[in-house]
Amino acid sequence: MLIRTNPWSEPREHEVTPQAAYLTRRQWLRTAAAAGAVGTASAWLPAQAATASAPGKLRALPAVASSVAGAGLAAGDKLTAYGDVTGYNNFYEFGTDKTDPAARADRMPVDPWRVQVDGLVGKPQTLSLDTLLKLAPMEERIYRLRCVEGWSMVIPWVGYSLAKLLAHVQPLGSAKYVVFTTLADKASMPGLSMRFIDWPYQEVLRLDEAQHPLTLLAFGLYGEVLPKQNGAPLRLVVPWKYGFKSAKSLVRITLTDKPVASAWMKSAPQEYGFYANVNPGVDHPRWSQATERRIGDGGLFTPKRKTLMFNGYEAQVGQLYAGLDLKRNY
Repeated sequence: MLIRTNPWSEPREHEVTPQAAYLTRRQWLRTAAAAGAVGTASAWLPAQAATASAPGKLRALPAVASSVAGAGLAAGDKLTAYGDVTGYNNFYEFGTDKTDPAARADRMPVDPWRVQVDGLVGKPQTLSLDTLLKLAPMEERIYRLRCVEGWSMVIPWVGYSLAKLLAHVQPLGSAKYVVFTTLADKASMPGLSMRFIDWPYQEVLRLDEAQHPLTLLAFGLYGEVLPKQNGAPLRLVVPWKYGFKSAKSLVRITLTDKPVASAWMKSAPQEYGFYANVNPGVDHPRWSQATERRIGDGGLFTPKRKTLMFNGYEAQVGQLYAGLDLKRNY
């Protein structure tokens, strides 16, 4: 599905993984999973991905286009392996190690699931997952993901623009910010015992950022429903910001007229600002942001690549910050 309404979503031909190769990889994973081909898989899956489920074990999303559409991909970008995407990530509700989410997320309850949308909206409501899945047609979009820690991936997400949901609840003229609250379930999330974050995890966007067509409400990746370790059953994906802004396992979306401090702003205000736009010219207090390592490209010897302003989406989102000092407003 080419997203014709968003001109930046149509990649140049050489920038997108061929559909045949993409579908072949998915089919190979299904076959390997069915045959229990652990030995074969270990030859290309990293050790930390050993507990990740193959796509064939997940329920397929409804009405997902079979073709792959990219959004602002750069030359040389290629899809990050499914095993890396599902086996190497931050989800501190399950622990601080990159392998903790895949190893511990199985107990997280995802059915039934409801999302409360409230605050400064004309139609506040609580929506079931089934309602959310049917709210707009699903699209498959390839986005870069850049972690504040200096690593990156390229992921084929499945979902639709968050703007579709916001239009459904009709934001009031006084609304200026959107607050995203995530699940905090003590019975299944051992990481909640750590008090360096004020649980539940919250993130915040300006309303115009939330309404931007690239801001995605994601229900899946690689054509299948989201694995629990990646934020099932639905999460935010904001590709021009550092990954921690893309809150996982959403249970509440609140529109307000005043900015709210996010979880990391409360935890370490000297290190994490409100915007968290990917910016190679603004270093983290403890490391440079000028370069990054792409997960899956060479293991421990992964070559560094230059970080792109706004993670490569400057042409699409730069106007949102016209006149704003991006060093002071990091």
